[in-house]
Amino acid sequence: MESIEYPNTKPQQGFTLIELSIVLVIIGLIVGGILVGQDLIKGAEIRATVAQVEKYNSAVNTFRTKFNAMPGDIPQAAALNFGLFQLTNAAPLGQGDGNGLIEGGASGSTLAEGETLAFWRHLSDANLVDGQLGSTGNSLIVAATGVVQAAGVTTVAQSLPPSKTTPTEYFLVFSAAGLNYYELMPISGIAAAGTYSYGTTGLTPIQSYNMDIKLDDGMPGTGIVVARGVAAVNAAPSVNNGSLNNTCTNGTGVASDTYNRVATTGGNDPSCAVRFRFN
Repeated sequence: MESIEYPNTKPQQGFTLIELSIVLVIIGLIVGGILVGQDLIKGAEIRATVAQVEKYNSAVNTFRTKFNAMPGDIPQAAALNFGLFQLTNAAPLGQGDGNGLIEGGASGSTLAEGETLAFWRHLSDANLVDGQLGSTGNSLIVAATGVVQAAGVTTVAQSLPPSKTTPTEYFLVFSAAGLNYYELMPISGIAAAGTYSYGTTGLTPIQSYNMDIKLDDGMPGTGIVVARGVAAVNAAPSVNNGSLNNTCTNGTGVASDTYNRVATTGGNDPSCAVRFRFN
């Protein structure tokens, strides 16, 4: 007798609403944990970069106390007596002239030449910063005549300390209007003539604000920390005047301007450099 097959009428097992809810909660916790982790990493990077500025200020003050001069600016004879790197080109100004200002081969110059590069070499010679900036093996990155070696510097990290926030950001130094500054900006190379080559990836306005608020007043145009542009050393920052977006600051270029921290209008765009005054 032929058997008869009956359809399977057993109900299919599926997820209950409670089970689905638990899965969604777990997914939400995982996503939230990732986002929180990213925020913690970004915050740690900002704190590390701020700590770099504080460390360099401390190193400069220690150097000045020990050698009675600023690194880079220490007179040539004193540098020789202390066993430090000696700039041997006495002219023009800005070659170890002892005037207290860090100058790039000439009075007030911001070039990567003379004191602006010897500054990091002297701090390295005095074991006040990590690494050995300004030299690599037997090949001097800072030449005794005050300029970089003829081929220029393509490995910028041999001459300038990199930021803890963005690997393509480097600290450089210069003087303006009688004051000394660090500036954090994208540098891709240093030519033999002492000119910097600039990258296109600066700090975001949000990163810049977070550095500013930790050391100063959180305003891009006032205080010891101010916003700068990424096209040249100590250049004015890009400003949103009401018709432009994706700029470093909002306002009209006055002291009351604010950092452009709105993500949808460029808060996360790499449009800023930051200048820190020595203290």
